[in-house]
Amino acid sequence: MARVLTGIQSSGRQHLGNILGAIRPAIELANDPKNEAYLFIADMHSLTTIKDAATRKENVLATAAAWLACGLDTDKVVFYRQSDIPEVAEMTWYLSCFTPFPMLANAHSFKDKSENLSDVNAGLFIYPVLMACDILMYDANIVPVGKDQKQHLEMTRDMAGSVNHQLKQDIFVLPDAKISEEVMVIPGTDGRKMSKSYNNFIDVFLPEKQLRKQVMSIVTDSTPLEDPKNPDTCNAFALYSLLATPEKIEEMRQNYLKGGYGYGHAKQALFELILEEFKEERTRFDELMQTPELIEKLLTEGAEKARPVAYSVLNRFKAAIGY
Repeated sequence: MARVLTGIQSSGRQHLGNILGAIRPAIELANDPKNEAYLFIADMHSLTTIKDAATRKENVLATAAAWLACGLDTDKVVFYRQSDIPEVAEMTWYLSCFTPFPMLANAHSFKDKSENLSDVNAGLFIYPVLMACDILMYDANIVPVGKDQKQHLEMTRDMAGSVNHQLKQDIFVLPDAKISEEVMVIPGTDGRKMSKSYNNFIDVFLPEKQLRKQVMSIVTDSTPLEDPKNPDTCNAFALYSLLATPEKIEEMRQNYLKGGYGYGHAKQALFELILEEFKEERTRFDELMQTPELIEKLLTEGAEKARPVAYSVLNRFKAAIGY
């Protein structure tokens, strides 16, 4: 049985891109009886940018609620909050003492902001070490990652291999990346990849009025209502195509091509489709957010399952370096 591990950012609420690109594929992976799945909310990572306590707590609850609302079964997966495992912070220090400066200086998470070093804190610089510990301290075999996270997984393997070589022991399991070439790139309301960073996302868990406002903000061109339109260059059509049946997609395509069909019509159809597609998830999300004690209970139970594994790997590493 392979141990699969996935980290979930809690820098904000989960949006449509997260659901289609990460949540649903991860739940499918977790439901595979051949896998032992660990899923954690990376709330310690969020401290590099979010300093407000209330915001962080709300983000963690909303992130957990989104995954649970989408069908994550905590009986089939170890689902926990990163900060509930203090061993990860301790191991980050030990592993950082084995990690060369140039490796961290070459990390995308640092290089992307290195032109303005006043904005770079030490946590952001050693971010890849904490990420490596998230993986290594659970003896993970497989880590599903997007192409943009491939470097971090390679760095994790390099760190683990270096420790094993220097200590002449198999302290760490070297994880393999699972990078699906077919991972969907979900377009945002402006056509770029949907992202909280770009503020171009659609939050399917919003109240109807706010959700409709987001959908109606999708950027389109100025082609008049009566003129034919190109569905293949339209953000609204692209998003609709990710959720609708083939028959409905073809129907909208023909509406675009014959004219007399405005972008407002397409956005309204997308809004109604989202309400229908995520009807149960939206209801469940609202119920969970109104019972935060249930979310806390599930996360605590997950941490109780994860912590003995983390403790064992940490002690294995500590013993090898004389602690």
